[in-house]
Amino acid sequence: MARQAQVSPATVSRVLNGRASVDPVLAARVQQAVQDLNYRPNVVARNLRLSQTSLWAVIISDIGNPFFTSMVRGVEDVAQGSGFSVVLCNSDEDPEKEARYVAAALAQRMAGVVISTSGRPNVINRLIEARIPVVAIDRQLRGVSVDTVLVDNVHGAELATTHLLDQGYRRIACITGPRRISTAAQRLRGYQRALKSRGHQPTDNLIRFADFREEGGYRAMASLLDETEPPDAVFATNNLMTVGAVECLVDRGVKVPAKVGVVGFDDIPWAHLVRPSLTTVSQPTYDLGRAAAVLLGERIANPAKPTSMVTLHTDLHIRESSTRPA
Repeated sequence: MARQAQVSPATVSRVLNGRASVDPVLAARVQQAVQDLNYRPNVVARNLRLSQTSLWAVIISDIGNPFFTSMVRGVEDVAQGSGFSVVLCNSDEDPEKEARYVAAALAQRMAGVVISTSGRPNVINRLIEARIPVVAIDRQLRGVSVDTVLVDNVHGAELATTHLLDQGYRRIACITGPRRISTAAQRLRGYQRALKSRGHQPTDNLIRFADFREEGGYRAMASLLDETEPPDAVFATNNLMTVGAVECLVDRGVKVPAKVGVVGFDDIPWAHLVRPSLTTVSQPTYDLGRAAAVLLGERIANPAKPTSMVTLHTDLHIRESSTRPA
């Protein structure tokens, strides 16, 4: 490059890095050489020199879930205000895919990582060992000391189940997520706690472990309806499974809420538009993202600070799907 432009390597470096202190004639020669040689900067080499990029990786578990849209926006708004850009990675609830994205974050020397993990602590341990600042969001990992932002899943699930009990439902089912994921376990715990507090013993035949996807919610609801004593209400622990469960009820001709009451976890943008409108436990998704980004910025500024855990509140939005007719 320097030989082509007939300038020194230092001049080439200053031009490529946008320095203004270069003679315009020399800068023009370098730019012409860039075009003639079809030059592309070696980003990896540049990152090695600078120790890190100005990029944050946001690794989410399901890009198809609207929950993450607002959450990522919260991360991005804080990042942009702090001079960082965001790279979005979708692990698709696949631990192997998640591990590949973590490996890419390590190779590219990302300035920081926000991750909604699939449930394996080893991926976060790799980031910690490499001294890349990391914040876990939405999901908690045991045995890992890392900044974390969550919602009060147990309380939200307890609110949902108690509401169904207050409406007179008694055989309340729970469709939750994979056993390894903290949100699934915590929301199941809140459901069980609400039943026990009213003198009802949770039964395994009214609990289904699904995949946090629409198809999983559909299959779980179908399985519950096929029970000898099917439920008269269902609490689905995320938005996509709620959609799947309601779709199954519609396909089976089961009236909501007359025959089966429904409460979902995660508000759905159109929950108030469908008929019957859906009762949901809403999370402050944008604030989750903002809080995670703030923690990441603090971790970057002070790597030695003690780890923090932020827990945000949930709200129950009561609509028609859980309001039992008199």
